[in-house]
Amino acid sequence: MTVPREITGSEPVPSTATVTVDDRSLLKTMHWYDGFVMALSNPGFIIANIGYTTGQLGALGALAVWLGSMVIAVLQNKIYTEPATMFPTHSGGIAMYAFEGWRKRFSLAGPMSAVGYWAGWSSVLAIFGMTIGGLAQSEWFPGQTWSTSGLIHLDLPRVIAIGLILAIWVINALGIKPVKFLGYLTGGLLMVPLVLFALVPFFLSDFEWSRMSWGFGGAGASGWGTAQLALVWLYLNSWSAYGVEVSATFAPEYHDTERDTRLALQRGAMFSLAVYALLPLALGGVIDQQAMAESPLGFYTDLLHREIGSGLSNVVIIFMIGSFILGMNAASAGGARTLYGMSRAGMTVRWLGHLNKHNVPNRGMYVDVVANILAVLLLPTTVAVLAASNLGYVLCHVLALSAVVLMRRDRPAWPRPLRLAKGWVVLAGVLAMFNLVLLVVGSLSFGLTGYGGYGQLLIGIGLLAFACVLYVYRQVVEDKKSFRLRDDADTEADDAVEQVAA
Repeated sequence: MTVPREITGSEPVPSTATVTVDDRSLLKTMHWYDGFVMALSNPGFIIANIGYTTGQLGALGALAVWLGSMVIAVLQNKIYTEPATMFPTHSGGIAMYAFEGWRKRFSLAGPMSAVGYWAGWSSVLAIFGMTIGGLAQSEWFPGQTWSTSGLIHLDLPRVIAIGLILAIWVINALGIKPVKFLGYLTGGLLMVPLVLFALVPFFLSDFEWSRMSWGFGGAGASGWGTAQLALVWLYLNSWSAYGVEVSATFAPEYHDTERDTRLALQRGAMFSLAVYALLPLALGGVIDQQAMAESPLGFYTDLLHREIGSGLSNVVIIFMIGSFILGMNAASAGGARTLYGMSRAGMTVRWLGHLNKHNVPNRGMYVDVVANILAVLLLPTTVAVLAASNLGYVLCHVLALSAVVLMRRDRPAWPRPLRLAKGWVVLAGVLAMFNLVLLVVGSLSFGLTGYGGYGQLLIGIGLLAFACVLYVYRQVVEDKKSFRLRDDADTEADDAVEQVAA
């Protein structure tokens, strides 16, 4: 059962903190398999990052943290099916669930979760753009080693990254059909490197289980030191694994919101689970840990030469690049819809609550483009970009999972077309606490990975603070309301919906 759009008679009209900005609305042109294709960006995430993890933790250590992260993601995806069908018109995915669950207790939780979610997804544009640029340089332009440094970092990979960011923006601005077409094209290309990296290595003559190493608890390591390192890597990998929830971002655009959202979330998560289980083992059996540590992306070239020869390797590199473009495509579409949903819900400036003539949130895409080009030019490495954005993304999951628990308490009779059993609600609370531990330990100990430090932590905190400033501006200046830490404005409307549902 869906939330009634109108209540006749003497009943008050319900609302869910949605502000009408213009007459356009997101079009319902997607099926569950369209959302599933968007979730295929996740295997691209592990392809891009597995070398860094294995280089420090070994193949078995990498398997533990990657598979562990994805198991958590699968459980979370199941939990998110309930709020997804409670608010079928909400654009912006899990950040909107956090807003609905927390607004009566702490109004700033909404804007912080939304900007954290946006930063986590939007940063994919910069990270994958620079990754593609590095692959292209090493494969086809090895002599182009020029660079400038200082306040602005510029080299060939960054130029390529900026060009790709602009190209993805143009495609997304033309509507959901070009986005879906690019998704299917690059998703199809992704299958080739997935087979070559996650399945074929098991059948190579030089595959050896003896290569598998365990990088936790080495000589002199304390129990807390081992646990701390594991938590830091789980924190880092959450940026990749948890992203299977991207299917929920498109909930208002599915033909059948309840069915399509559920199927996209569940099937996308299960496919990624299989990839995250196989890839660390397959690569770990044919590539030494030291080789991955020395070249976290370059080791793929050697493996491809052994599998299919140097002639076809260049073709597969193109397919790998296609998988990264798939991630950029999903990030641009999801990030812009999050900013749009924020504006529609009153969490940020009205300017972002606008759709262009193709019914897509083009102004959110402007913000994505500018933010990511600045990240490419100003931050030294791709992992620095990740470290700066991961804080808000994990915080968003903490708030969204706890919101499921809070809404069971605050809105017990609200329509829930996919009502979870009580055990799942308890698990939502447990996972919220676990992610909070990851957030605290991971953000304060990120330097253990060797790929980031406190500078990126301060950037993440600054983004959350800026989100709060924009929320206050929206409430006080644009909406002419007084700022309150507890938003009780819709309490009566919520009660009205529950009475009608009952």
